[in-house]
Amino acid sequence: MLRALILSALLALPAAAQEEMDLGSPPAGTYTTDPAHTRLWFIVDHLGFSRYMALFTRVEATLQFDPEHPEAMSVRAVVDVGSLETHNPATEYDFNAIVSGEDLLNAPAHPQATFVSTKVEVTGTNTANVTGDLTLNGVTKPVTFAASYNGGWGHMPLDPMGARAGFSLETTIKRSEFGIDFGIPEPGSTMGVGDAVQIFVETEMTNPDAPKP
Repeated sequence: MLRALILSALLALPAAAQEEMDLGSPPAGTYTTDPAHTRLWFIVDHLGFSRYMALFTRVEATLQFDPEHPEAMSVRAVVDVGSLETHNPATEYDFNAIVSGEDLLNAPAHPQATFVSTKVEVTGTNTANVTGDLTLNGVTKPVTFAASYNGGWGHMPLDPMGARAGFSLETTIKRSEFGIDFGIPEPGSTMGVGDAVQIFVETEMTNPDAPKP
């Protein structure tokens, strides 16, 4: 409700007032995910018929943000694998339980997936490759995300969560490299679920301790 009121108040401001409002830029500091504005989903080929999509509803990350020295930034993220949402749960054919079960994501044995960055390579004005160790199904492998910084503010009077910065990230992994090989099609066939998995993240991260003007 509070976020809705903030958004309504901001949208109600005349355009000129919005443009004149000096919100500043998010300063260096420790930022954490705003769950209302964070989504992590994946896409995988299903039988060659569709690009199947599902998401995780519990994702937490901590970012050491430093816009002046982006290569020094670091991030650690934790995903609750059991929070998988396929939008077909609690039925006779509980797809949430099947996909998060032992044959695939194996949440009962490994309830968390983690990503810990090891390197940030700046690739453009607002882009970077973020490499780190992804642990999934108890297996740890290096993975590189293509990341984009989408903007933010240092202080907005109507935002009680403080400074805010937004990011988009994506990568592709092979699930077989993490010991998840159930249902992978035979070479030359699409009869199964693909090995390649695209992962996408859209997030806004906040720092309530950022200095205010």
